[in-house]
Amino acid sequence: MPSSRVESESPATYTAFAGCALIWGSTFLFISIGNDTVPPLWAAALRLAVAAAILWLVGLLTRQPLPRGAALRAAIGYGVFQFGGNLSLLYWGETVVPSGLAAVIFATVPLSTALIGRAFGLERLSRGKVGAALIAMAGVAIMFSGERASTRWLPTLAILIATWLACVGVFILKRGPRQAAIGANAVGSVVGFVVCLLLSWLLGEPHALPSGAAAIVPILYLAVAGSVGAFVIYTWLINRWPVSRASYIAVVIPIVAVALGVLVRGERLHAASVIGSVVVLLGVIAGLRAAPAAAPGRGVRSQPKSQQ
Repeated sequence: MPSSRVESESPATYTAFAGCALIWGSTFLFISIGNDTVPPLWAAALRLAVAAAILWLVGLLTRQPLPRGAALRAAIGYGVFQFGGNLSLLYWGETVVPSGLAAVIFATVPLSTALIGRAFGLERLSRGKVGAALIAMAGVAIMFSGERASTRWLPTLAILIATWLACVGVFILKRGPRQAAIGANAVGSVVGFVVCLLLSWLLGEPHALPSGAAAIVPILYLAVAGSVGAFVIYTWLINRWPVSRASYIAVVIPIVAVALGVLVRGERLHAASVIGSVVVLLGVIAGLRAAPAAAPGRGVRSQPKSQQ
């Protein structure tokens, strides 16, 4: 069996998949909590500032290589779309949209990924890939059928657009030279910070430093667990899996979000949520088993051991 195949099917890759799903499933709740005390885009900028500082420090201590040339351009594009655009719209949207619904909207990522990946010429649009995404989306629809929350259409649209920007950012990174996860996310966090801060100024948000646990804890959690932990793990994962396969993390996230709603907020779990969760998991399993191949000449790239 080729070494790249062994690497992509190792227990570490499935552990990374599960870890990202659990962390990101909780971040929607923490974003919503943080929005109660800190303006949304300013909160996103602070999160990225903390994450960037940690990533650059870790990179210096571990002597991680920083991206240069084409890799640097890819990391900058990744930061603009994945961190700047995606987080700005997500944070702003969650000032109105409940965290559980935001997670449900993000479960559309596999469908967007399949289409955008085909447009980038990086992955084939197979029937199995689309079919698995449709199964998962059907499960998400069942889950949400048990909810009665209503939201304004503009914030909801903003979160949907955020999912598209996130997909574009990942493919920009994937299309560039393979690079160390720490360096790529350090550059991306700095770029995203600049974008979020600029948008925050344009919207006229106040920029007082947060005080009190209710304001500080969500920012620190989202920076350390969400940006440093999950994004580094995810960057490592997409260097070993096709992006469309890794994107099925997004359809596990609503299950985590529903569970947190029950445990943290005492929300009642509707029967539709249970049934929908099962259907979502079936879609995830089908998507993982599909193992879509990359487009010719654009497969998993070799990487120097010093960057692994």
